[in-house]
Amino acid sequence: MWVRIDNASAVPVFQQLAEQIRAAIARGALRPGEALPSIRQMATEALLNPNTVAKTYRDLEREGILRTQRGLGVFVADGAPELCHGERRVAIRQQLGAVVADGRRAGLSTAELETLCREALEEEP
Repeated sequence: MWVRIDNASAVPVFQQLAEQIRAAIARGALRPGEALPSIRQMATEALLNPNTVAKTYRDLEREGILRTQRGLGVFVADGAPELCHGERRVAIRQQLGAVVADGRRAGLSTAELETLCREALEEEP
């Protein structure tokens, strides 16, 4: 099972589920046209209330990330990878902005920040 819900997190479980679905789509683990587990199956596997899963699926459908086919299930929408990739890019850019601001407050130069970024990239598998 690819969903991991952290009940101790301050992030609501429906948001955790939505973010994990978006991330799976962005990295290509879920592809357009691919079926997601049924609401009942996802709720059972992730230890969530079925209403929570249904809300998450509805929200993602409103965003254009998922599509429901009555009687067949819930599927990844055709344009979902681009939407999810764009959302991840914006979120990562915000995180990098916060890191740069922290570095500036610590007195680091642009060259030092660039070096740290390159080092982090080289360490990532």
